[in-house]
Amino acid sequence: MFKYQTKCDEIKLLMSSQIKFENHDNAEVEHQRKVKLTDLLDRLNAEKKRERNSNIALSVAAVSAVTVFGIILSL
Repeated sequence: MFKYQTKCDEIKLLMSSQIKFENHDNAEVEHQRKVKLTDLLDRLNAEKKRERNSNIALSVAAVSAVTVFGIILSL
């Protein structure tokens, strides 16, 4: 692991060429760290809704496939 010291940050370069920043003195970064609980709950509900919709679509596709396969076998 390599370390380079700059004015504001300590940058660590990892072997996987990922860069991690530590000790940020930037006010914008501090502002981004504050997350409202309502925003998190909205994201959680949106993710649940997307997952539920994808599960419904997958279930409909599976039932349709079984139905078509049953019709083909009955002919």
